This record gives sequence, structure tokens and C-alpha cells, in this order.
Amino acid sequence: MSGTPAIAFDEFGRPFIIIRDQSTKRRLHGIEAHKTHILAARAVAQTLRTSLGPRGMDKMLVSPDGEITISNDGATILNKMDVQHQIARLMVELSKSQDDEVGDGTTGVVVLAGALLEQAEQLLDKGIHPIRIADGYELASKIAIDRLSEICEAFPVDAVDKEPLIQTAMTSLGSKIINRCQRQMAEIAVEAILAVADLERKDVDFELIKMEGKVGGKLEDTMLVRGVVIDKDFSHSQMPKLIRNAKIAILTCPFEPPKPKTKYGLHVSSVEDYQKLRTYEKEKFAEMVQQVKATGANLAICQWGFDDEANHLLLTNELPAVRWVGGPEIELIAIATGGRIVPRFSELTAEKLGTAGIVKELNFGTTKDHMLVIEECKNSRAVTIFVRGGNKMIIEEAKRSLHDALCVIRNLVKDNHIVYGGGAAEIACALDVAKEADKISTIEQYAMRAFADSLEAIPMALAENSGLNPIETVANVKAQQVAEKNPALGIDCLGAGTNDMKTQHVVETLLAKKQQISLATQLVKMILKIDDIRSPGEY
Repeated sequence: MSGTPAIAFDEFGRPFIIIRDQSTKRRLHGIEAHKTHILAARAVAQTLRTSLGPRGMDKMLVSPDGEITISNDGATILNKMDVQHQIARLMVELSKSQDDEVGDGTTGVVVLAGALLEQAEQLLDKGIHPIRIADGYELASKIAIDRLSEICEAFPVDAVDKEPLIQTAMTSLGSKIINRCQRQMAEIAVEAILAVADLERKDVDFELIKMEGKVGGKLEDTMLVRGVVIDKDFSHSQMPKLIRNAKIAILTCPFEPPKPKTKYGLHVSSVEDYQKLRTYEKEKFAEMVQQVKATGANLAICQWGFDDEANHLLLTNELPAVRWVGGPEIELIAIATGGRIVPRFSELTAEKLGTAGIVKELNFGTTKDHMLVIEECKNSRAVTIFVRGGNKMIIEEAKRSLHDALCVIRNLVKDNHIVYGGGAAEIACALDVAKEADKISTIEQYAMRAFADSLEAIPMALAENSGLNPIETVANVKAQQVAEKNPALGIDCLGAGTNDMKTQHVVETLLAKKQQISLATQLVKMILKIDDIRSPGEY
């Protein structure tokens, strides 16, 4: 029949399908393939370009099941987008890599990669080979990273004087939805990092920081809890809501009679049999409760549930309990309280109990939502940021924003060097790359100048998103930087009346900026070297 796929066999007897109109399809090779790849990558970059900077726009993303996400975080936007093109997916991976590595600059890295590819397209039109463009970009990238090392400044990371760190965190939060309580959120981020940081080893254990959110209240009600917050309540309404000097049994075994490992059947044929079964269960429950109480525990936290009878026995034996606590929360509670996770009641001993100064149940709003707070823990480094907001969407965006701020402070603890934001670092690098390009006699000089122009894409986007004339603004700042030899001059996005980012306290971590340039260059080089796409079974 016409239109029906036909099956043919190759010389090895392997079947393959011949589809109607296959002869009219064609595969792109060489320059045509390069241009298609660049077009796809630029489409992704253009989507994020308008989200850059403190005046950047937000994007609304609607999932197939109707869930709405509003964000201007590059990694989040790309993660939620349904991207089909293979090269465009590489841009998504680029943003994810930046997020995983340093947690900041996820939008800027995609905008820079898009600008590099846009410039590469013009060089391809001039007849320059993609490999020569890639080599020129590699040279320019090294010059730019060296220039960043020259203009960077040491930054004080001090647990006593926290103001410089707070100012840096405020820079990160300036472009976010939650910027109306920018100072408060920045203070929370700094306090959280300093609580878990080892300043001598320059190390931050992110696993000790947990973020919990609860709908209701205002963003201003967000607080830092020096302990653990779990979205649970005590298993019985009559159990005490406050426990002091808590000794916690952390259990991953359920409060229920043991079951045989093999398949079994139980036939209850009389009232006496039922009574025996009920008595057996009750004795087992009582035995389990006594095993916990015998260790000196006055609180049981269980990963599994237990029925009403076990719950009643826990109440009558004055042993408060929490049930259905998830695995990650169980682990965090064990770390914070210094306890051991116990898989069997027979293994429970006094040495394996966790300790905490206060365990209390909190109530929220008119819905009477409950949460448990475990404070004054043995390992006081574990902290929880408890986010409040009017709806789930605001809370999720606040969590993402705080994550960026936390990453910025973490990067400063690891490497306490900063460069100035507002496009100042990019303009300084662009001027240096353009100057070095004039010293090179080979064809790579064209790619290096293109790289310098691409670096200016970020300050141009910042100016454009702030309602300024992008070309005029960037040209003026470049001229100022050359005349005053001041690499801290950038785009005055907020209309503060000065281009000096040092005065405005607009700073970025050296780690994030170097990573941004390095990752964008690597991806662009990879894309320029692809001149065809074939599926694994195609030949």
C-alpha cells in the first residue's frame, strides 16, 4: 500500500525500515549544519537574555499538567523548558553545569555562549574555518581568565564582621522576586553558611543546610532555625507539644509485630483465636515501647507508620512519637542530634540516642498546620531555613533565590576573591582581549575580536533590560574604563547615579566568573566541531 513503511534487509541480514518520502529528505552537512546548530543555540540564549540583571524579566512556565512556575533563574527556566533540538539541549546542560559547579551565573553563561555562537556565524560567512574560530576562542578565553585574576580583589570572609558578605548576598538577590526583603534574606543566607562552614579548611558542607517552606504568612516571616525543621507533628494530639532535653530514638523499623519473610496465611476460625492474636499483637507493641523506654529515650522518631493501638500504647506509656518521617529528614536528624539510625528494636541502646535541647511543635495560620522544630542539637552546625510565603509559587522561587545566595557565600569561603558586577568585569576582559588580538598576525585574531565583542553581550543585555540605550551606554563605560583605568566601572542598572560598582557594592565571585567564561568557551568549541548529527544505528 502507498504510504506503508517497507522492510528491507542489509547485506548482514539486519532489517531496516524504508519510509515513504525518504528520498525527499536530506541531511545537513558542513556549514549548513553549523548554521542550524547555531540558530538552535541562539534561540535558547535569546529566551534567557531578557532575564539578565536586576531589571530582568521573569518567565512563566506551564507544565503539561498545568503547574505554573515563575522564575528568572536561568537553570530553572531551562530545566522546565521542553527542549527537543539536540544542540539546544547542550545549552540546557551548560546552565546545569554552571549551577552544579558554582550555583551562580546560570543565565549569564548561556547568554555568553549564545553571543559567541552569533559571532562565530559571521566569521563562518567570511570563510573562516570552524577549527580556526575555536582556536581563536580558546586563546581569547585564556586571556580573559588571566585578566580576571589581575583585576580581582581579596574579600574579607570574617565570622565577626559579616557586613561585606551580606552586601555580596544582596547583589545576588537583587534580580529576584524576593528583593523587597533583600537584606533579611541575605542575612539569613550568610548566617546559614557561617554556621556550617569550616573557615580554616575553606570548606562548606551543604548537606547540613536544609530548606523547608510552608504556605501562609509573609516572606518577612522567613527565619533561620539552628536545628532541624520537619513537616510532621506528634502522632497523637494529646502528646506533649514541647520536650526539653530530648533523647531521641531514631528508628527505621515499624511499630508492628514481626512478619515471616516467606509467604504465609493466617486463618482465624474462632473468637478464641482472634483474642489470642490480639493479645500477641498487644504484647509485641508493649515490648517494643518498653525496649525504647529502657534506653532512656523520651522521643521516638520513626520512618514508618504505626496503627492506632500502637499509638495509644505510646501515649499511655508517656513516650511521644513522630511517624512517617522521610529518609533524608531521618539522616539530617541523625547528623544534627548525634544519634544513630536503628534498623531493629533489639539493636537500640542508650549510646545510639540523639540529643537535643528542645523539640517543639509549631502551629501555623487558620489551617492549624503543624511542623516540628528540633533545636539546640548536639551538632549545632545543622541549620534549616524556614521559608514562608503567600502561595507555593512564591515559596519555591524564594528557595531558588536563597540557593543562589548560599552558593555565592559558599564560593567566597572557598576562594575569597571577587570581581565587580554590572558588566564591569566583562568590559575589562573585552578591552584586554581586543588589545591582545592586535598583537597576533594569524587568522585567529578575527576570532579573538569576535570573542571580545561577545563579552560585551552581557553589559549590553543589562543596559537593555534596564531601559537604557545599550550601544551608547556600553560605549561610554568602555571609554571611561580606558580613560580612568578603573575595571570596576559597569552599567548603572538601578539608576544610582554612579557607574562605579565598588561604590554600589555590586560584586561577583571570581570563581563563578571564571567558570562562566570557561564553560561557555568549551561548549561553543564543541558545537563548532559538529558538522553532522547521526543516530547510533545510521550509516
